[in-house]
Amino acid sequence: MSIKDYGWNKQWEETWAAAACGQPGKELAPARVVGDFGSKYRLMTMRGEVWGEMSGKLRYALTVKGAYPAVGDWVAAALPASGDQAVIQEVLARRSVISRKVAGTTQEEQIVAANVDTLFLVSALNDDYNVRRMERYLIMAWNSGATPVILLTKADLCPDAAERMTQMEHAAPGVAVHAVSALRDEGRETLLPYIRPGQTVALTGSSGCGKSTLVNWLSRQRLQLTQEVREDDSRGRHTTTHRELFLLPEGGIIVDTPGMRELQLWEDEGGLDLAFGDISTLAAACRYSNCRHDREEGCAVTAAVASGDLEEKRLLNFRKTERELRYQSSKEAKQQRKTAAAAKPAVPRTRKVNWRRELEEY
Repeated sequence: MSIKDYGWNKQWEETWAAAACGQPGKELAPARVVGDFGSKYRLMTMRGEVWGEMSGKLRYALTVKGAYPAVGDWVAAALPASGDQAVIQEVLARRSVISRKVAGTTQEEQIVAANVDTLFLVSALNDDYNVRRMERYLIMAWNSGATPVILLTKADLCPDAAERMTQMEHAAPGVAVHAVSALRDEGRETLLPYIRPGQTVALTGSSGCGKSTLVNWLSRQRLQLTQEVREDDSRGRHTTTHRELFLLPEGGIIVDTPGMRELQLWEDEGGLDLAFGDISTLAAACRYSNCRHDREEGCAVTAAVASGDLEEKRLLNFRKTERELRYQSSKEAKQQRKTAAAAKPAVPRTRKVNWRRELEEY
């Protein structure tokens, strides 16, 4: 097995050279993170697969968790002369990064996967099907730099799969939508262009949507455990508990990730406008450049809702997500100011001089 099988190519060789990782004396080798187990990583190197961990220097230098190595990352590692424990010294610049805010109130970025070419956004064609949720996943996908593709799984359970595909296509203009059934082995040929040799795809979606089943189906072997979903609400339990990368028979590379109970967006780098491209286009015709698309006069967006050209639920989801991202941005800025203030060196306090005492002693 070679690192070229895991996506190492001329472009990454150029990135390696620019980072000066291979200079004499450093004795570092390129490796890809194929498994993220928290403090431990599985790395694919020129010698094969080894365990790895960050060096103390790197851990100290990386001030935020979002900069830590993640599955899909290319890293510079010191390989031991014997044994299988490598030390990660540097993380190469990422070409794409799929991230979200960690669950809860903590202001911290969580990396789902890095250096992904195509992101499969997975939704099952049962009670898991949710157009509004997919709109949020699309924002994350467009922000990542990867190309989003929507996969509607369990098509065998849905008598109106074609109609639901049309709904998704309206909600995701310009994004490819495929309905597949692993049980019936239907639709696999439509996914082959995304899993060519050297190409990395990642799967993301809610728990129980069939991601682990997709990995097994595409790989033609049982790589991941699967669990049944609850019949009453189609909710599933987390089958995948960590992020891992696998090779596919066609030469592609696939990343399976744990299911998400909720998706909290981390930040917006243009993904909102891309995911809601129809609203952005309409907004250009609004009377006011700062129109909030609510009750303003001359709003082209609300006019489209009134005429039936734009679904009201889509506009409501846009407003809600825009408010969330604005709030998240303000919280992140506040956290950055707080961190910067804490990092400032303490100014020594000036000693107060008792001039009366100084004169008496003189």
